[in-house]
Amino acid sequence: MDPEIIRVVNKEIYRRFPEMYGKTPQVRAQKIPQNPEINKSQTYLLVYSSYVQTVDKNTLHRYVRVTINDKGKILKISTSRN
Repeated sequence: MDPEIIRVVNKEIYRRFPEMYGKTPQVRAQKIPQNPEINKSQTYLLVYSSYVQTVDKNTLHRYVRVTINDKGKILKISTSRN
């Protein structure tokens, strides 16, 4: 994966989720579907992880999962809190 693409995606994620600023994502290639007509490009999953403190001083572990194509276009963003 091109580091420039990751840098551009990081910039967008840091803008939307300030608590992720400075976090390096885990990058994994996803499988290409068997039917090439569905999706002809490779997709990648970037997973960001951080801890966030709530108003009542509890700590939440927050994940941001970003699916991108091989050109760096963000296809999907999802978040979770544990």
